[in-house]
Amino acid sequence: MRRLRSRTGREAFRLVEIVREVQTTTSSYAESTIRTHVCSHMCRQAPVNAAVVYDDLDRVGRGVYRLKAGPAVARERSI
Repeated sequence: MRRLRSRTGREAFRLVEIVREVQTTTSSYAESTIRTHVCSHMCRQAPVNAAVVYDDLDRVGRGVYRLKAGPAVARERSI
């Protein structure tokens, strides 16, 4: 997302743009893996369904994300 922000001057990006950006950089991850990581593991507003999630991104609209200002914080699932 930092590359997207640098190239476009925008702060928020659609999920499809993020997926495309990752796939132009590496072929190591399936589209579904990237989508899941962004929506479920990196988004502050996502429910804590995984063992560890991060609040790197803010969801600012349906399928639209923005990098959170400040350092990322890991949240652990409470059992």
